[in-house]
Amino acid sequence: MKLQSINSTRSETERLILARDVAGWALFLDLDGTLFELAPRPEDVKNDPALSSVLARLVQRFEGAVAVVSGRTIESIDNLLSPCRLPAAGLHGLERRSFNGEIHQVPIALDAIAAVREGLRCFAAQHPGLLLEDKGKALAMHYRLAPHLGLEVLEVVKAAVMPHHHALGLQPGKMVVEVKPRGASKGTAISEFLREGPFAGRRPVVAGDDVTDEDAFALARSFGGTAIRVGGPQRTLADERLPDVPSFRRWLESLI
Repeated sequence: MKLQSINSTRSETERLILARDVAGWALFLDLDGTLFELAPRPEDVKNDPALSSVLARLVQRFEGAVAVVSGRTIESIDNLLSPCRLPAAGLHGLERRSFNGEIHQVPIALDAIAAVREGLRCFAAQHPGLLLEDKGKALAMHYRLAPHLGLEVLEVVKAAVMPHHHALGLQPGKMVVEVKPRGASKGTAISEFLREGPFAGRRPVVAGDDVTDEDAFALARSFGGTAIRVGGPQRTLADERLPDVPSFRRWLESLI
């Protein structure tokens, strides 16, 4: 599966190097929209044994340098990828599990999250089709089943977060607006992985599908790595693009 170049300044040799030799590279993979098709509700996405098998083989091929970086919790990541258990960053970097199993967590303001949670819960209850996903340390208001409410959702979430803006920030995505504590991102999580074995000294290959992955794309490029956008023609910092989840999965299989 050949990658489609977005940045025309990249040479053909560099763009296709992963198809021939993975030595010196590390994989950082988003889940929803990248490894799995997007679903109306997060719980609608189910474990796929075939994907888990591919990931396990990639771990061997990359000598352990494969990690998942997602907006989901680490617990949810593990459930989706079982029995494969990878180094992982959850909640956009708020929690991270190193290769050795050590858990790292960013301090959060639980009182601020609780205050926002209550207001958003009431709003969601009044609008059929909205889903408030409570991740404990973060919140996500999904409007995939009520796309006409997108602008209203964004404004309501902004208003709810405003009194706590010193501690909380917004993270818009595909049919979702998330609320999460400041101080962490997918990019910061990947930079921390790159300080540890077996990732240290390798060039990152970051794959994602959403605006929530753009900081990770920027991080990859700053380390001399490669960023891959999965999906449509939106503006992106990524170097390469694949059109959809099946294409990306086939590309991963080609690396084995």
